[in-house]
Amino acid sequence: MDRDEIALYIHWPFCIAKCPYCDFNSHVRDQVDHDTWRSALFLDLRHEYKVNPSPRISSVFFGGGTPSLMPPRLVADLIAEADKLWGLIEGCEITLEANPSSVEASKFADLASAGVNRVSLGLQSLDDKTLQFLGRAHDVKEGLAALATAQQNFDRVSFDLIYARPGQSLHDWQSELAQALRFGTGHMSLYQLTIEPGTRFETLVRTGELVPADDDHCADLFDLTQEMTTAAGLPAYEISNHARIGEESRHNLTYWRYGDYIGIGAGAHGRRLKSATERHKKPENFLSAIQRNGNGLKVEQALSPDVRAAEALMMGLRLAEGLDLAALEAKTGLAIAEMIDSQEVSKLAEIGLVERTGDQLTITSRGMPLLDAILPKIIADVLRT
Repeated sequence: MDRDEIALYIHWPFCIAKCPYCDFNSHVRDQVDHDTWRSALFLDLRHEYKVNPSPRISSVFFGGGTPSLMPPRLVADLIAEADKLWGLIEGCEITLEANPSSVEASKFADLASAGVNRVSLGLQSLDDKTLQFLGRAHDVKEGLAALATAQQNFDRVSFDLIYARPGQSLHDWQSELAQALRFGTGHMSLYQLTIEPGTRFETLVRTGELVPADDDHCADLFDLTQEMTTAAGLPAYEISNHARIGEESRHNLTYWRYGDYIGIGAGAHGRRLKSATERHKKPENFLSAIQRNGNGLKVEQALSPDVRAAEALMMGLRLAEGLDLAALEAKTGLAIAEMIDSQEVSKLAEIGLVERTGDQLTITSRGMPLLDAILPKIIADVLRT
């Protein structure tokens, strides 16, 4: 991404129900005053523009929560306001996350007219029993109908699936993934089920009512996923994201390449001007902060060069392309290549988990399933200095 460009993330915190695996900032409310939220999000946008008015917007991402619950008119107004303030680059990628219910799918044509040109659909599974287990409100028939509607209305469509579910065999996942690959989308996000702290699933695991898949089985499922998606022309460009060449999520690549991005709305995070920002998470607290201060900020903190380097490593090494250490040195002023030239990293390279070619550092295909264990070892070299 060009230095004169910045990504924009807009968080819509509301959901119809809270899924038992979800640790995102989502809230169930009986009533949502859309006029109040329009005013609040506009003020939050304008505050960020005053802080950083120079770059243009390279991508917009409506996340949540469930942003497909937003009125299309509000989506259009927010896109127009961002364009008025910063300006959108030509061909700006504008993504909206959507649940695959028939009610939300009925808005797809209006959302496309509002300016959304890419949709990310939360199918999560192609099995009705699993959808019930995951707490989803839709069934397979409704989900596939929503996918067909999305493909009719948007040039670019992605969808999510969750695998490594309790009791899921290799054969089960092979059949489900083969079906998913036949839908013909240019992008898929395939996530292993993770038991996140504070979720209902964590409580069930703690009480013994839910037994997660073991690590060896998860590794076999991961390997199968890579084989099948690569053969279908959708290789992994990030550990959980697969795309045809040119169909990668430009917005998410900004995160993974440690570019600057604005985050507005309840609970949104941002990285801009060497600072981290975080908005109030609870919707009512966010609106109160907007009333008091004209923005929803809870945290605005300058990041030291070593912390920025550690974050860049944590994000960039998720990518198949790896990380350019020379570019990171130029961005932070730190001798990153020397810092990570440690005995620990050498050991990882010797056993084929990481690869160092000049200034390029990558996690190998063999190392990707062990990413959560490898990253702390590499990042520790930077934070020790």
